[in-house]
Amino acid sequence: MKTIQPEDLQKKLDAGQTVLMIDVREPDEVATGMIPGAEHIPLGLVEFTYQDLDKTKEYIVICRSGGRSGMACQFLEAQGFDVTNMSGGMLEWQGEVEL
Repeated sequence: MKTIQPEDLQKKLDAGQTVLMIDVREPDEVATGMIPGAEHIPLGLVEFTYQDLDKTKEYIVICRSGGRSGMACQFLEAQGFDVTNMSGGMLEWQGEVEL
């Protein structure tokens, strides 16, 4: 599984790169803030909504600490998606968040 460090994701965003992000945390967790531009799909819904994602695009998957996003990455990789897990999750994120 591919991984990215939070600071490397921040560099991509700061450089103006288009980055598709999926936040798999629960609704009460995202209420405390998400990375701007991330799409919220709780982990429990990923298996029911992955058909709506574009297999030609790369996604970075985010959770609180990196565990649930790792599970989401494994599932999505098995479905043929190009995904990267953000190591350390939002606990390590130092950048901007939106409520």
